[in-house]
Amino acid sequence: MDADTGTSDSAAGREPRTQAETGDAADVHAEAAAQPAQEPGPRAGIVVGHDGSADADRSLAVALDLAAGLSAPVTIVRAWSIDTAPRPANWEFGYVSSYSDYAAAVRSRLTADTRAAVAAHPGVDVEYRVALGAPAKTLIEVSRGSRMLVVGSRGRGGLAGMLLGSVSEQCVRHADCPVLVVRPRA
Repeated sequence: MDADTGTSDSAAGREPRTQAETGDAADVHAEAAAQPAQEPGPRAGIVVGHDGSADADRSLAVALDLAAGLSAPVTIVRAWSIDTAPRPANWEFGYVSSYSDYAAAVRSRLTADTRAAVAAHPGVDVEYRVALGAPAKTLIEVSRGSRMLVVGSRGRGGLAGMLLGSVSEQCVRHADCPVLVVRPRA
């Protein structure tokens, strides 16, 4: 039943959804919890966090420049939540898409957000990772054993006047590889 129009799937010309297809947010979190833990990126590689902000774009450019000079691969990581994820293509009012639908939408947005920067570095091997979870925890897990983790000093949240954001601060404190915090241009 469509909550906006009051019509059923069959009245709207669609096949009725099964119980598995009409899940809720708890189902998305349960499916995410069943996913394997984040595997570390390549040992010789550079991991960079990207949340779609201007600082993340600058961090990505720095990471790609470093990778080109070092002949190292880059892993671009975006952590997400139901609140921050773009709507999947199959999203409808009253229907919660699956974890894999949300993850695909996040990956698609990440790829689109970083396309120009990646295209400017054709010799750099790039891998994309998306994970439902806290940004700092995800970046620390993926960067385990990597050559370097690159993060922006400020992301989408927090107080604009702070010198270091909470994610970058946690990464500096807890990552087991060197962390480069990229400041915004003055």
